[in-house]
Amino acid sequence: MEKARPLLILYATETGNALDAAERLGREAERRGCPVRLFSLDEFHPSSLPSEEFVIFVVSTTGQGDTPNSMKAFWTFLLQRSLSRQWLDKTHYAVFGLGDSGYQKYNFVAKKLDKRLADLGGKTIIERGLGDDQHPSGYEGALDPWMFSLWTMLYNENPQLFPKGLDVFVSDLKMLDQPKVEITYLDSDGGYSRSSAQIDLKSLEKEIVRSRSMLSGKKSNDKSKPDCFMKMVKSLPLSREGCGKDVRHFEFEALSSTIQYEVGDVLEILPGQSPEAIDAFMKRCNLNPESYITVKPRNKEDCFEDGVSASKGPIKLKRFVELTMDVASASPRRYFFEVMSFLASAEHEKERLEYFASPEGRDDLYQYNQKERRTVLEVLEDFPSVHMPFEWLVQLAPPLKTRAFSISSSPLVHPNQVHLTVSIVSWITPFKRKRTGLCSNWLATLDPHQRVCIPAWFHKGSLPSPQPSLPLILIGPGTGCAPFRGFVEERAFKDHISPTAPILFFFGCRNEHNDFLYKDFWLSHSQNGGVLSQEKGGGFYVAFSRDQPQKVYVQHKMHEQSGKIWDLLSKGCAVYVAGSSNNMPADVLAAFEEIVAQESGVSRNAAIRWLKMLEKGGKYHVEAWA
Repeated sequence: MEKARPLLILYATETGNALDAAERLGREAERRGCPVRLFSLDEFHPSSLPSEEFVIFVVSTTGQGDTPNSMKAFWTFLLQRSLSRQWLDKTHYAVFGLGDSGYQKYNFVAKKLDKRLADLGGKTIIERGLGDDQHPSGYEGALDPWMFSLWTMLYNENPQLFPKGLDVFVSDLKMLDQPKVEITYLDSDGGYSRSSAQIDLKSLEKEIVRSRSMLSGKKSNDKSKPDCFMKMVKSLPLSREGCGKDVRHFEFEALSSTIQYEVGDVLEILPGQSPEAIDAFMKRCNLNPESYITVKPRNKEDCFEDGVSASKGPIKLKRFVELTMDVASASPRRYFFEVMSFLASAEHEKERLEYFASPEGRDDLYQYNQKERRTVLEVLEDFPSVHMPFEWLVQLAPPLKTRAFSISSSPLVHPNQVHLTVSIVSWITPFKRKRTGLCSNWLATLDPHQRVCIPAWFHKGSLPSPQPSLPLILIGPGTGCAPFRGFVEERAFKDHISPTAPILFFFGCRNEHNDFLYKDFWLSHSQNGGVLSQEKGGGFYVAFSRDQPQKVYVQHKMHEQSGKIWDLLSKGCAVYVAGSSNNMPADVLAAFEEIVAQESGVSRNAAIRWLKMLEKGGKYHVEAWA
């Protein structure tokens, strides 16, 4: 029998979930004897797509229907008008999307990819699957049944993909034979250790680049190298103590290169981890923190593009863990439990882990792990008979990720500084365990008088910097006001040089005396001809949701000012919306639809079309976060 070409699985991920789902599809296919090739979409050239017979796409949707960065070039290629409607007529494809139905554009990327592949002549193997974070079992609630149907459909299309049939499994133990990474231990660092206890920014930069490029298996690039290192110079509470919310104002200055950004940009920070948690992880896993290591992919095909993994030099094992492995904040994925089941020496632990890794145990695993935000360290402590080799820990522990924040300052007003408005995250799990956000709580513990180096990256967000001549309508309840503090600062600075266009700003919070963030700042700019003043054609309006019996939100305040809103809209203003992703963006959009219909005298459908044109024209921007 002719040997089948390996099944191609392509993924695009932002947080790692799509990669996790793609790897699971790959493992399950291989267990059925189906050979697999697995690539990120930025590692695969789309011009090769027509030569592929069977392709599975696993793609996430980020933000407000945004494409993951690793998919952007691929998607741009697919949109070329020169591609014919028969371009993919020999290609069979399937799409699985990962999204959150709490967002307006739920699984938008998977839906538009599915449609475009069909438009180019591709043949669907199975109806697209849509994973939902809101499902009781997360995205796996949809992935499991979709995947088992996929194997049946593929077998019907080409039985050669599964030479032994669908029910024949290769031994699981064989699948766990080799982890993906190879670690070399060295007696010393070969001269790479720092001679001084004093923080050396160049050495710190090298450690970050070296460790994070080792983990990714790619040569170092601009993404792993911080744009600058910062120190905190100010930490101020914005909310009243004991009100149930803890919101802080942080100010940072550059320690290394000059800070460069525009209002509306986003700052990413690599957080520090608890030294106590790192030490506990080292002890639990029987690791020598003083060892020096190099890490490289075991598979030669995945190795560094320039073959320089070792020439970058080794790194101390403890520093590698601190800079790359999230051991005390993020939850491990399902495969972590599957691998643990092979390494448990206690029978009761082995049985429980096997159950968690099975389809039957999926919901219970979700309750134990994700819902409780169980950490790698906590899971390992719950199963003491498991002794996991460090190679597996490196492969399976969630990577330590940067955290993104909307910048709340203007570089014109605060040269070489950047300000953030941060809600200090904490919550209680279903089993009454207190959990805290890693980065926000780390920032809250920093002492501005101590020189703690903070690695930082700047990038564009969803809110482009507006020209001073452009009228603005801003809606930013809660910490959604952060980017608009920068907008207002910058426009006030420019207004002293020459007159600027008006700004309407709608802010919302629970109580005037508890969490009215930056109260004095907004009020000062809304009086005496300031950029938010009515004399300038603008205005500042606040919704206090809990200060009266009935709830009042920003959309209610918008309706009260519908005439002003329509006046600015008809003058070609831009709309900016920022804040919680729950219901706010959809409620605000609905308010705009009602206001446009009411003030212009058109139907609701016509108002919806008008606002869609506003978005397409680059004048309706949303930045929302969970």
